[in-house]
Amino acid sequence: MTFLFHPEAEVEFTEAIDYYKECEQGLGYDFSIEVFTSIRNIISYPTAWPVIEENVRRCLVNRFPYGIIYSIEHEVFILAVMHLRRYPDYWKERIA
Repeated sequence: MTFLFHPEAEVEFTEAIDYYKECEQGLGYDFSIEVFTSIRNIISYPTAWPVIEENVRRCLVNRFPYGIIYSIEHEVFILAVMHLRRYPDYWKERIA
């Protein structure tokens, strides 16, 4: 199985990396590794994480307060790389 980012989710991911780069050297890299590890786990076990909306699931990222919001279609479609302490439902408009 493969994965694809919603364009806005990809922007969120990039902005979060940039934020963590500014906080501490190497932290942006660490964040990206944790997100990609979560994505790899999702691809391996797509139904392992809880459903939070119709056909939408959330996988928490280790070490960082983020969740990967995704749906399972022909591939894993990442709707959001969501900070867990901000506006919880903003990504719902991205559901096709």
